Amino acid sequence: MQQSAMEKSNLITTLNPESPISEAYRSLRTNILFSSIDAPVKTLMVTSCQSGDGKTTTIANLAVAFSQEGKRVLLIDADLRRPTLHTLFIQSNQSGLTNILANQMEWQDAVRSTSIDNLYFIGSGPTPPNPSEMLGSKKMNQLIDELSDHYDMILFDAPPSLIVTDGLVLASKCDGVVAVISVGMTKRQQAKKMYASLEHVKARILGVVLNNKKKKSKDQLYYTYYGTKGRQ
Repeated sequence: MQQSAMEKSNLITTLNPESPISEAYRSLRTNILFSSIDAPVKTLMVTSCQSGDGKTTTIANLAVAFSQEGKRVLLIDADLRRPTLHTLFIQSNQSGLTNILANQMEWQDAVRSTSIDNLYFIGSGPTPPNPSEMLGSKKMNQLIDELSDHYDMILFDAPPSLIVTDGLVLASKCDGVVAVISVGMTKRQQAKKMYASLEHVKARILGVVLNNKKKKSKDQLYYTYYGTKGRQ
């Protein structure tokens, strides 16, 4: 199967690692790593207010940026309702996270290699009837603990936090959360509500990625990172 032009452009850290956007992802990576020396981030979740804000593209490129630094990275599609990560990496989604949580397979059998060195992938698997319950289960806690022994960084693509509660459930289990806000799409009140919801579950909010903001000079899209004080 050949990778489409759209899929290639979404992984700009691989297609054009010297571009300003790729550099912005590397800056984001550095900010996350240095967000707290005393409480290092090993499990990270990326979410947004709504679909189309760019969270999946953000976490995919961030995963590539971590792997390019030599870290052993596992990227997990935890959007159990509308998974899309597998299309970016040309992977099957017939089995994955839901099969692991339902005790239908071992996590080692669900891990897939990618074309990128040091980067591994677990798809969401079949859509379950109870996504929030699966992500909030003791089995999920156990899985995170086990995976943390085998990977330097574990990144979760979560559903939009204002649409379903799945992401909020997962946020409380991760070392840190990054929220993606799309300029021109995300309303101020939506962003405030998402932030309040994440704080309510005691998520450690590391910062916000502004997506789709145009540069005045070249009129191209870029990503920027605004750190926020996380919970200790």
